[in-house]
Amino acid sequence: MSLLSGLGTAETRAAFWRPLQTFGFTRIVIVAVLLLFLAFNGRPLLGNDQPFGRDTYLLYLAAAIGFWLLSVYQRRYFLLQLLLQLAIDIACITLLYVAAGGVQSGLAILYLFPLCGGAILTPLVPALFLVSVVTLIMLGESGYQVLLSANDVSTSRAGLFGAAFFAAVFLINRLAGKLIKQEDLAAQRGRDLRVQEAINQLIIADMEDGILVTGPELAIFACNPAAERMLGLKPGMAPEWNLDEVPALQPIADAFLGWMKRAADGEDADASAFVVVKPSEEQPNLQRTTVMGQGGRLEMAAHLRLRFARVRSSAVADDRAVIFLQDMTRIESQAQELKLASMGRLTASIAHEVRNPLSAIGHAASLLKEDLVLPTQQRLLKIIGDNVSRLNRMIEDILKLSRKAQMNDEELPLASFLPRLLGEFGETQSLPPTLIGLGPVGGHTVRFDPLHLEEVLVNLLTNALRYASKRDGSIRIWAVAQKSGRLELHVQDDGPGIEPKVRAHLFEPFYTTSSKGTGLGLYLARELCLNNGAMLDYEYRHEKPEGRGDHLSGRFVITLVASQPALSGHPSP
Repeated sequence: MSLLSGLGTAETRAAFWRPLQTFGFTRIVIVAVLLLFLAFNGRPLLGNDQPFGRDTYLLYLAAAIGFWLLSVYQRRYFLLQLLLQLAIDIACITLLYVAAGGVQSGLAILYLFPLCGGAILTPLVPALFLVSVVTLIMLGESGYQVLLSANDVSTSRAGLFGAAFFAAVFLINRLAGKLIKQEDLAAQRGRDLRVQEAINQLIIADMEDGILVTGPELAIFACNPAAERMLGLKPGMAPEWNLDEVPALQPIADAFLGWMKRAADGEDADASAFVVVKPSEEQPNLQRTTVMGQGGRLEMAAHLRLRFARVRSSAVADDRAVIFLQDMTRIESQAQELKLASMGRLTASIAHEVRNPLSAIGHAASLLKEDLVLPTQQRLLKIIGDNVSRLNRMIEDILKLSRKAQMNDEELPLASFLPRLLGEFGETQSLPPTLIGLGPVGGHTVRFDPLHLEEVLVNLLTNALRYASKRDGSIRIWAVAQKSGRLELHVQDDGPGIEPKVRAHLFEPFYTTSSKGTGLGLYLARELCLNNGAMLDYEYRHEKPEGRGDHLSGRFVITLVASQPALSGHPSP
């Protein structure tokens, strides 16, 4: 294949079989046209004194058909096939050319067919060699006719044909060379793109963040494995499904539409959004997966941080957008592990090294309170007592972490448990009975340790009481039943919602935004829920109160497994 080394790469030369097949088919058409001309012209093209002319045409047609079939079904020895075809072409055309009377017959133009084919499929030197052979044949035939004293024969015409053939072959070969270089460049770019695409697919498939490629109509065009795991999707789902077709993924759809609306209004469209996705086993696009959380406990929801980015390209008619999904549960777990590692070393010495001296300080402050009566002295004693109480609460929370695994798993009817709990909480906090509104809870029975659930709800109600407006119904608690058998217990107040940047650290141990908090209450509440097969999270939900438009509100949601699931859910009160 050294003769074709100048025709580009091996991949480009492999594509030469198609031009060779086209070359062979064109040969068949030209010979067939000549035979038809011979049959319908009324006189033999080669003259009556050349009886072998028709046989030459037929043999040439048979050879043309054979060459074409060979290039189609035997794609081997390209150079050998090409040179053999060009040699047969020149030989047959020369026979016809000589038999018809040489340059006067006008058949010299037939030489242009094999010469152009050679100019396209071979380098310049072999192509010019073929032109030289043809030119010598025409000049030799004209010279022979001159020797025979033919008066109407001139070698100049043959020379002009040869010069024209040289010029045509040179131009065609140069143009073909440029096309081959362009094809080489395109092939190289294609290989680079395929390699880059393979690398991108490998990175996207292996990255921990989920990726959804969507359009303005919520159509999903691509989804990486990490997103499938986060959303509980079936692996290898068919592309171009709609995000709003899956009710469990409606929070993502709402967040995306909200971002699109903000972008259209010229507002900040790069803000992050936090959603909670709870896969439902009733949806055909979702699979029932067991996602194990920290300590091997079942995670009943996926808390995700969403980031949006717009992709603009002239290659598609509609805009594309990319939704980046980040599993905040894993990030929270990592942060908790770092803090709990240091807390574990501290817990062993808290009981004797801190608690006993703290009790002595508190007892001494109580004794001093009986003797010191000045306002300034009483204020200082109150500061001591408040900080002693705060440290005692922190110690109690830390010690509870080691006892939280002990639970009494029993069936608990919410209809009787919640009113009793709210009554005791109101008496303890000296609250008016109308401050906390209890919504419909139905006849649901859940499996949860009563002491643990009471501790979780007291923690959430205390937190709500800190930010609520203290008006009637400013704190609400109600249940929402799901068809999948899950039960959601919502706790909400009318105070300012938790900002997303605070929500990202809400359940981390020792993280608090209040000077009176220990930073362990919500973390302990979530741990108790996980220990009872439930999940505590802070969720943003879209709701439409009467007289108000659609807006986003936050609330704490405890997702439990109901022993007696209802067939329909209860709306927000």
